[in-house]
Amino acid sequence: MNTNRIDKQADPRITQKIQTLIIGRLLTIFLLLVSSWLWNSGHLNLSYENIPQGLFLIFLISVGLTIVYFFVLRLSSNYDWQLRIQFLLDILLVTWLIWSSGDVTSPYITLYIVLISVAGIFLGSRATLLMAAICVSIFTLLAILTTTNVIRSFSTAPEISKVIQIVGFHVAAFLIVGLLSARLAERHASSEKLEKTAKTLADLRVLNERIVESIRSGLVTTDLDGKIYTFNKAAEEITGYEGKNVRGTSVFELFGDIKREVLKSLSEDANLTEYQPRYEIGFTTPDGFVVQLGYSVSPLFAESGEKTGLIITFQDLTEIRSMEESVRRKDRLAAVGRVAAGLAHEIRNPLGAMRGSIQVLKSKSGQSPSQTNLMGIILRESDRLNEIITNFLKYARPQTSSFNDIDLREPIRDTFTLLQHSPDVADNHMLEMVLPDEPFLLSADVSQLKQIFWNLSRNAIQAMDDGGTLNVELSLAGKNRAKIVFSDTGCGMSPKQVEQLFEPFSKSTTGGTGLGLSIVYQIVRDHNGTINVSSKEGKGTTITMYLPIEGVKASAEGPEQRLAKPTADTNLGEYLNVKQDKHTISS
Repeated sequence: MNTNRIDKQADPRITQKIQTLIIGRLLTIFLLLVSSWLWNSGHLNLSYENIPQGLFLIFLISVGLTIVYFFVLRLSSNYDWQLRIQFLLDILLVTWLIWSSGDVTSPYITLYIVLISVAGIFLGSRATLLMAAICVSIFTLLAILTTTNVIRSFSTAPEISKVIQIVGFHVAAFLIVGLLSARLAERHASSEKLEKTAKTLADLRVLNERIVESIRSGLVTTDLDGKIYTFNKAAEEITGYEGKNVRGTSVFELFGDIKREVLKSLSEDANLTEYQPRYEIGFTTPDGFVVQLGYSVSPLFAESGEKTGLIITFQDLTEIRSMEESVRRKDRLAAVGRVAAGLAHEIRNPLGAMRGSIQVLKSKSGQSPSQTNLMGIILRESDRLNEIITNFLKYARPQTSSFNDIDLREPIRDTFTLLQHSPDVADNHMLEMVLPDEPFLLSADVSQLKQIFWNLSRNAIQAMDDGGTLNVELSLAGKNRAKIVFSDTGCGMSPKQVEQLFEPFSKSTTGGTGLGLSIVYQIVRDHNGTINVSSKEGKGTTITMYLPIEGVKASAEGPEQRLAKPTADTNLGEYLNVKQDKHTISS
């Protein structure tokens, strides 16, 4: 079997190779013809009488064969047989040239060696050895026929011993060249096969990399010790780490303690089930943000079926968990709204009667100071209870918003003006505003915005019993969002308090009912905005709001900023709360 058999569809380059062989053969014969002509002439004055007749005839035959070869090359794709026939015709032509130029004493016997060598390039090892054997047989037969005068000899017949010496020397040369050419043909075939295999492997590698990079889930592959050697683009986007920085590191340094899941996936029982269990883990990005990852671990098998590593696929579940928490919150708020109106009126009616009765008793004279004091307490507490009911009704049945184009700086300034005259603000409280110099226009309900700013400011002041700084900053985030940041240096909140911050009647650090921030949340939602909270006990709180705008006449000072996220100091509950607020309000 020819190991160098080439199919046109498998390797289109063979057409070019055969064309090179056809043209090279014709050019070689032409050069032989010219050199022999010059040799016979002995000078540069060439004449027709000095043209080697044999070479000239072979040149003419070669021109005709060249046309035939090109024609057959276009008609047939069986290149292997075309090459075999061409080389066989070459042997016959060379043999005729040797016979006509002196048989065993011809200077063109070396052309056999050239044919065998070229055959090693285009044919396989067996075909090359066959070519050498044919050359040996034909040359030996030619020597026998001319020596025994069976056919005419064009040279003076040498002695038999000399003929045997010449034939034996050339036969040995043909066989040695044939063996070497066959060896080279094998190496050439192996080289081509290796090149094709390398190209195929390279193509498969590129295809594999493209498939891995196009997967929208994070994908990490490791060895059995957990050392990372594949980290796709989705993994980079989800985790925030670059693949070049994590390759070669331990997956346990990246994802934390997941050894129990890894050992479970590598156990023999894991191979018996098609379903791979899913796990969840909190992951901290290089920027300090916390994301919730859902991941699965499965063994990586070699071609032999042996386990060679791990495949870890994961997705960012933060938005999904935020949506679930948002749905739960909406369910709780819907339940509150259903009982709000009736319950509030049922409480207000006896509360009004009680207050009226106490006022009548207080107006009468003759009460002792202790009785007067107790009646004052009852009146104050009834007022406080009425305020709670009023806020509850605002929360359960919010008023219709009235949107107008406003300068966002004005409600912030008005809020700070009122706050400066509030009895809650002491001398050790500092109020700071960072506002743009130019108008900051957007469409909003100014009274509701004032209520947001007032509630947030009062909560911040009440969280700073020992004094501190309240800072409000207005800036432009992106091209179509206003960013308002309220930050204080107060007592801060625990992760659980942050998680329940916008729920009604949640436990407040300021001792309130929690309805104020619930109303804030609802107003921001009605304005299609988002609100985030970042807080740490003893370090203060930062509340960031984003409100959509149609356009701004002058952008706020400072660079564009990204949406605020909790830092690594906050726990998963705090992070989910922030993500939940972002999703719920935006929707």
